[in-house]
Amino acid sequence: MASAPIDEESCKGSMWVLDQKLDQPMDEEAGRLKNMYRERKVSYMLILRLAFQSLGVVFGDLGTSPLYVFYNTFPHGVDDKEDVIGALSMIIYTLTMIPLLKYVFIVLRANDNGQGGTFALYSLLCRHAKVNTIPNQHRTDEELTTYSREPYDENSLAAKIKRWIEAHSYKKNALLILVLIGTCMAIGDGILTPAISVLSASGGIRVDHPQMSNDVVIVVAVVILVGLFSLQHYGTDKVGWLFAPVVLLWFILIGSIGALNIWRYDSSVLKAYSPVFIYRYLKKGHWASLGGIMLSITGTEALFADLCHFPVLAVQIAFTSIVFPCLLLAYTGQAAYILDNQGHVFDAFYRSIPHAVYWPVFIIATLAAIIASQATISATFSIIKQALALGCFPRVNVVHTSKKFLGQIYIPDINWILMILCIAVTAGFKNQSQIGNAYGTAVVIVMLVTTLLMIPIMLLVWRSHWLLVVIFTALSLFVELTYFSAVLFKVDQGGWVPLVIAGTFLIIMYVWHYGTVKRYEFEMHSKVSMAWILGLGPSLGLVRVPGIGFVYTELASGVPHIFSHFITNLPAIHSVVVFVCVKYLPVYTVPVDERFLVKRIGPKNFHMFRCVARYGYKDLHKKDEDFEKMLFDSLLLFVRLETMMDGYTDSEEYSLGGQQTERSIDLLLTDNGDSLSSVPEDYTNQSTCDSIVPVKVLGRGQSLVRSSGQTSQSTGDELEFLNRCKEAGVVHILGNTIVRARRDSTLIKRIAVDYIYAFLRRICRENSVIFHLPHESLLNVGQIFYV
Repeated sequence: MASAPIDEESCKGSMWVLDQKLDQPMDEEAGRLKNMYRERKVSYMLILRLAFQSLGVVFGDLGTSPLYVFYNTFPHGVDDKEDVIGALSMIIYTLTMIPLLKYVFIVLRANDNGQGGTFALYSLLCRHAKVNTIPNQHRTDEELTTYSREPYDENSLAAKIKRWIEAHSYKKNALLILVLIGTCMAIGDGILTPAISVLSASGGIRVDHPQMSNDVVIVVAVVILVGLFSLQHYGTDKVGWLFAPVVLLWFILIGSIGALNIWRYDSSVLKAYSPVFIYRYLKKGHWASLGGIMLSITGTEALFADLCHFPVLAVQIAFTSIVFPCLLLAYTGQAAYILDNQGHVFDAFYRSIPHAVYWPVFIIATLAAIIASQATISATFSIIKQALALGCFPRVNVVHTSKKFLGQIYIPDINWILMILCIAVTAGFKNQSQIGNAYGTAVVIVMLVTTLLMIPIMLLVWRSHWLLVVIFTALSLFVELTYFSAVLFKVDQGGWVPLVIAGTFLIIMYVWHYGTVKRYEFEMHSKVSMAWILGLGPSLGLVRVPGIGFVYTELASGVPHIFSHFITNLPAIHSVVVFVCVKYLPVYTVPVDERFLVKRIGPKNFHMFRCVARYGYKDLHKKDEDFEKMLFDSLLLFVRLETMMDGYTDSEEYSLGGQQTERSIDLLLTDNGDSLSSVPEDYTNQSTCDSIVPVKVLGRGQSLVRSSGQTSQSTGDELEFLNRCKEAGVVHILGNTIVRARRDSTLIKRIAVDYIYAFLRRICRENSVIFHLPHESLLNVGQIFYV
């Protein structure tokens, strides 16, 4: 029953013209609100307080790196003191180039209204160029207060780059795959960070008890990990007030101990601040050790991903005033201790601690490792949520853990998968060296992806001069490709772990996105025109039954195929029909007052509406929300606002987008709105009289049946009519489209569609669960679609 695909360039016949007039895209007047968004001004004292709080959320992972960097840099011991100086020099300038210059002062500015991470960069690009592979955005979406974009000059470099990216679909797919690779590697970070941080902190037990077996350390680490993941459902809000003081105390301790060790052991280590020793170090051929040195910047990507809830200025103040100097002192102090005790490089951190404060530092180190793990786990949840919202991950249960902070979420399924993989990595490798190799591989790939995404961000969003883009890219790639070449040597020594994990998640995410795109294309190509719907009445004998029917579709215009399939097999429709489109936009949030767009389809007495519910990638369908009630309230509000528009007759009043409505509509619909009385014969072969059943308000208990010649109800009567229909019952009609591969498809395509995608569809949550729709009022309409 589906109509043929609509080609807007070549198939602009009379039926196409009629359909465009009857069911235009949502107009901004349907839900336009005044732009009340204003950037909040914060005081200096509040900035300082937020800078203090950011220590516990943003910098935990970066701050625990001194626990394991020198061990992974020199796993076979130190042969020459100058090697320690060279490695320290590499650490100093790597911290300066990547976290300080690249991320804190440049990349953090590329946030999406305070949201960071790979998908935040992607959402910015989707708003400034048509690179979204699911083209479901309309111009009305750009009217959102959170949708910030400025027009381009057609001859500017940004406009040329934009046209080049939009020219071919393979460029959009390549950009999506790049984003997914970075996302999958970030998920790998969420697995490896708890493993190496907790294992390194637990290793301090053996320093005071050398006779203790390494298996005991593994068991202690596993117990801590199980406890950490088991407490995730409580959220960080209840214990978050402890994070910042603990991490601040941790930085003060490692900085103070580092300064003490410089004074006690070998102050000549300060020579490492000369970059000459980097050249000498690399000249000796210590290429493989760069993988260990690169661990000094682990957590930098988490710094960007966990940016939400903190202004960029607060993060910059915290890093430059506390984190950066304390890390430099910590690494320099460890290097000074190693110069005087070359045989203690394996546990240099704990051995360099003065005996009087050893156990307090051990406790703080363990707490800091747990906090660092918590930050990466929370970032993983946020990344999964962003991927889910943009159609790149199967639907999973997302739970709010805080009423105050929207970003604090918990995903049970992902939490237990992370725990199992994390314990498997910890118990399987049993030492920091191989885990460190795996960790380094994941970290450097995420950084490379961020650098590549920053190129179009600087060109399209910031409109930067091409020379600045070249300088930024060249310096970033020079450092990161150097480390990337080093970690390639350690793929067989543990570096394969994140590659396998990322490869598995990449297959899952890409296959799911492929299926989502194909389902959307099927909806687009099989949708039917409003003219077809208006001509169905006499041919099928449609009956209007009491109640409201919410028909869910991915389309923001047109009639979905499931509706035509439904009324073809059951020729009856509800007294009120609302086509509901729930879609996610490339914005971090959609304000509640701007979430719903409502328009009328056809004359008033048809009682057919369209409602588009828009969400950002940070928005959630919380359990305490009644989605059905929100839809109905939006419908009532629309009817009330509709009467406030001046200069509309009953026949014209089916959309608030009146300024785009052409006067020719008045010729299509009669003044009383009953019928399609003035449509020329070449527009449709269906009868022009009594095309669809008008509904009149009857007493309670009476049937609503097909009738003609009734005048449209007044606004008060329509509101009463809508309330009576709601009391009569609400039915949610959902499409259950099954995607199958054609018989002539390739083997890879059949495996991806018939097995992987089908399996993911079976285990993921249904839309009815996500929208919290009652099962007793749910109706699924099944379809099979071959790709």
